Amino acid sequence: MSVLAIDQGTSGTKAIVVDEAGVVRAVVEVPVRPVYLAGGGVEQDPDQLLASVLEAGRRACATAGLSIDAVSLANQGETVLAWDPRTGQPLSQAIVWQDNRSAGICEGLSAHAELIARRTGLVLDPYFSAPKMTWLRRNVTLEGVVTTTDAWLVHHLTGEFVSDVTTASRSLILDLDTTRWDPELLGIFGLEGERLPRLVACDEIVGSTTAFGPQVPVVGLIVDQQAALLAEGCLAPGMAKCTYGTGAFVLASTGAAAVRSTTGLTTSVAWRMRGATDYCVDGQVLTAGSAVRWLEDLGIIGGAEGLDSAAAADSDGVLFTPALAGLAAPWWRSDARAAFTGMSLSTGASHLVRAVIDGIAAQIADLVGVIAEDTGVPITRLRVDGGLTNSRVLMQAQADLLQAPVDVYPSAHATALGAAALARLALDPALRPADAVGGWVPSMTYEPRISADEAAHHLATWRSAIHRVMPQAGI
Repeated sequence: MSVLAIDQGTSGTKAIVVDEAGVVRAVVEVPVRPVYLAGGGVEQDPDQLLASVLEAGRRACATAGLSIDAVSLANQGETVLAWDPRTGQPLSQAIVWQDNRSAGICEGLSAHAELIARRTGLVLDPYFSAPKMTWLRRNVTLEGVVTTTDAWLVHHLTGEFVSDVTTASRSLILDLDTTRWDPELLGIFGLEGERLPRLVACDEIVGSTTAFGPQVPVVGLIVDQQAALLAEGCLAPGMAKCTYGTGAFVLASTGAAAVRSTTGLTTSVAWRMRGATDYCVDGQVLTAGSAVRWLEDLGIIGGAEGLDSAAAADSDGVLFTPALAGLAAPWWRSDARAAFTGMSLSTGASHLVRAVIDGIAAQIADLVGVIAEDTGVPITRLRVDGGLTNSRVLMQAQADLLQAPVDVYPSAHATALGAAALARLALDPALRPADAVGGWVPSMTYEPRISADEAAHHLATWRSAIHRVMPQAGI
């Protein structure tokens, strides 16, 4: 069977066509650019998102030159909008997962933080969907429905009103254990009475579409990060991956156990397939690729492809805290701001570039350590994917600070391939998940080149830099 798999992300929409042998026959990417507003707002034009999905999908099908049997869709996870369910027209901009304008709403609900964490596995933070949904209701419109972008996109493709359980588990209004919308949580966020999408499994056929040619089923709905976790074969507890995209996201499988973090991580549904629900813990670096783009916008580098050549061999003592959009796990400080420390008159642009690289790697290394502490299972190697894995400097820094091997996924399309695997599982009931994703050999493995003592010293110094730029944090 051939699958059109669409990965609708923050910076672009990618569509791939995978044939019956699992070979990628076409890849089309259509850029979308978020708008960064003063005051922490991050928005996207919903019509641009939909247009990018249709354009990328249609061009991919035309390029592949073969008929498709299904369409699958991976989504951003926490990006929300208001829209009219009768006409499908957007009633607001899409409020991106990076947006922190709902920080005040979260502060006002702080008395419920413990209940919310226990019920949802998440942290009360503007990163997640419900605070942004509340913000839209208070500040933009009371009309229509307010959902994550996947429900809106699927409605345009099929006419259905659905969302998958992985996306819902990123909302703060889903009971993690029952995987049902929670009335008490809806009330806490002032969303009682809202019409919410029907929740579906990741391998469930949710409808059909003619948007890309003859009518085919739509199946394989999943959050982008969980799709990559699946594609990289992290099916057993303790297996972990990091995707380096606009942000960087570390996920580790926990199997059937919905572990509640004691260290500031979050727990979500990894996937529901074959009638069973698996979970994962995760930590987030909100600015990874977007930090590199920031360097580009400032004229410090010519583009992501020039990152390594612009970086010094070492940062000469300069440290960078990658909080350009606040800090997520394990600090959860949406009000945090990025900072360079340790600069002197000898500091050059190359040192700043290297400090940004090391800052991204340091936060990921910190998250991996916290995940092992929470789950009790050490992560002995990390699987990685995403555009920034092309940076040898970053990947070597990652292995050095992790003190563990880093295996680079051999395809640039992990998220889309994970969504495609779910479509195959839906259409072939006899197929096993391990066979759907297949085995893979890393395109590159990076081994640590510095000692454990050197890595520990760097991480300790980097953590102290975070303390210095957030003296009020109480951490």
